[in-house]
Amino acid sequence: MQSRRGKGLPGGNDWWKRAVFYQIYPRSFMDSNGDGIGDLPGIISKLDYLNDGTPGSLGIDAIWFSPFYPSPDRDFGYDVADYCDIDPRYGTLADFDRLVEECHRRNIRVMLDLVVNHTSSEHPWFKESRSSRDNPKRDWYIWRDGRGPKNKPPNNWRNNFYGPAWTWDEQTGQYYLHSFLKDQPDLNWANPEVRQAIFKVIRFWLERGADGFRLDVAHHYYKDEQLRDNPPFYKREKRTGGMASRDRTLEINLYYTLGLPEFQVKKYNQHHPETHRILKEFRKILDQYPGSTSVGEVIGDSPETVAAYYGSGTDELHMNFYFDLMHCRWRAGAFRRCVELWEKTLPPEAWPAYTFSNHDVMRAISRYDRGGRGDARARLLALMLLTLRGTPFIYYGEEIGMKDPKFPRHLLQDPVGLKWYPFHRGRDGARTPMQWNDGHAGGFTSGRPWLPVGPELEKRNVATQEKDSASLLNFYKKLIWLRKEQSALQEGSYRSLTGAANPEEVFVYLRELAESKLAVALNFTTRPRPVNLAPEFTAARLLLSTDPSRGAEDTGAQLVLGPEEGVLLEVEPA
Repeated sequence: MQSRRGKGLPGGNDWWKRAVFYQIYPRSFMDSNGDGIGDLPGIISKLDYLNDGTPGSLGIDAIWFSPFYPSPDRDFGYDVADYCDIDPRYGTLADFDRLVEECHRRNIRVMLDLVVNHTSSEHPWFKESRSSRDNPKRDWYIWRDGRGPKNKPPNNWRNNFYGPAWTWDEQTGQYYLHSFLKDQPDLNWANPEVRQAIFKVIRFWLERGADGFRLDVAHHYYKDEQLRDNPPFYKREKRTGGMASRDRTLEINLYYTLGLPEFQVKKYNQHHPETHRILKEFRKILDQYPGSTSVGEVIGDSPETVAAYYGSGTDELHMNFYFDLMHCRWRAGAFRRCVELWEKTLPPEAWPAYTFSNHDVMRAISRYDRGGRGDARARLLALMLLTLRGTPFIYYGEEIGMKDPKFPRHLLQDPVGLKWYPFHRGRDGARTPMQWNDGHAGGFTSGRPWLPVGPELEKRNVATQEKDSASLLNFYKKLIWLRKEQSALQEGSYRSLTGAANPEEVFVYLRELAESKLAVALNFTTRPRPVNLAPEFTAARLLLSTDPSRGAEDTGAQLVLGPEEGVLLEVEPA
């Protein structure tokens, strides 16, 4: 097969440092055939909305696609049954080739979800492995005998959704390991054949035109070969510094179990040293395809643990997500401490990636919607996301303020919600169809959508907001295209300006590159707050405000922010 890699795309091999990414959940973005499920032809039909080369479009530079491989959908695509094909519900490999071609024609890179900690139990590899103890692929997964006369699971490990991490297989009389659902058996990364098989998968998609991968739960790849029991949660090592008011280990546990902690420190089934060797092999392959990149979903008990996944800075991950921002209370100090924790910890060559929403968590506008302030806060978060040092990831629909509905049990699809309802409603609320207009199913499909659309459709849709110059969508467009013009926002250094001259409730920071200096001031309170840039700066020019009623203006070193207002300023040194 002739390589379809994009040639002549702008930005060089480190384009991802300057890019704005957009996450698409394919099942929910656009349905082209009326079956109620989004598909690749539907995505292609909306690429001009994402970037047609003009400020009339959103202006994103890359798309991370959640999985669209063949899958029985026990975990909606994150249980892969074939790594080298497209699920017929989403299209064909020919559709994928056309998607790559159309994306590259618009200077949009294509990032795929690489889900290789586990496969589906319907994957042919696992079916072979499960067929008998002497099958050649038996060791491609992690099988063990039970313990003791009662045939208990091999150890005390818990999976990341609920329950034990081991399931008994009656046919072959052993347990198999699964870090998530029992339908998602873990691959055995200690087996060299498994590694080579996944390396072939990576090359397959790079040759087909993909520009890189998001690495799903990469810190889980390799497990303790002795299968030692994990210690109980109360024996965890406590952290100091950073987010001192909330224990980070508990936050990690809450994130992974979606609010349902198992109270166990996952010491032996994640962050194994051998995982770093696996990622170095990944990086060697990616380096053979100039311009390809990676972003990890790596979460750890300490920032030092996570920072190690950059390796030397050039031999493991290119980027990694930092989900701390998702867990912050609505306080300037909380967000500032999170950002500065990573700025302090990451080595100089490491590049962060930030996001406020994704397919696993409640959308930020719903999470922070208190007292009807959700829309104002969504603008403030957008300004922060797109001006911090690092690569921003926007979740589909975030730019129009899509909100999470509360589904009754009979409409739930997510296995987490089905298991724990009504204590936890699962992740369906963050996965509702994209709202293109205020018509049937929000313009997503002509049929019956796989999930109902979200609330307030009449105002939270693309068509309506495109006509309103003061809409959230048009704010995102202005901000993204402004970011393209300002090299300091793309590659500049970060420095906090919050201190004695500015109130604790305001997050103020500087982005600098050569002679370009930009200040960002974010007011997290519902009251006006002063900002003082003196004595370092004497004058400022307003480039953008989250308040659509504030016009362009030149200011001195002092200005007053409105309630929950954020501004981007071009500043002049004293």
